[in-house]
Amino acid sequence: MKRAVVLSIRGRQCYAEQDPEVIELVTEGTMEFTNGGWDITYEESDLTGLAGVTTTFRVEPGKVILTRRGALNSRMVFQEGVSHDSLYEMAFGALMLTVKASSVFYDIVPDGGVIDLVYHIDIENTEAGVIDYHLDIRSK
Repeated sequence: MKRAVVLSIRGRQCYAEQDPEVIELVTEGTMEFTNGGWDITYEESDLTGLAGVTTTFRVEPGKVILTRRGALNSRMVFQEGVSHDSLYEMAFGALMLTVKASSVFYDIVPDGGVIDLVYHIDIENTEAGVIDYHLDIRSK
């Protein structure tokens, strides 16, 4: 059964020799337990620069999968210490991303929970930086 939730999202991106960029967002979404894992879904906004995109964090034993659909399409898999390639498809073209999570933590229960991800990202085989996400999920 889908449950309405409030998501507090904090993303911090550290790219080579630039000041970290921090995005904080509070939005409404849904969470649902299905096929042995949790799906936490929300609509992106102009604030994130991804208006027209639906984002889903899929939490399964040992990994988190971030899927985006709409104006941008991608699927990134986060498993501690494991590199995963992902095609990042946008209207004007596609990029090959490689993500390698250094930390994957989640604690999800029917009333909400938390997801913490820290990962290194390479864009087209060039080291781009480190990104960390913190999601706090609360029942509405």
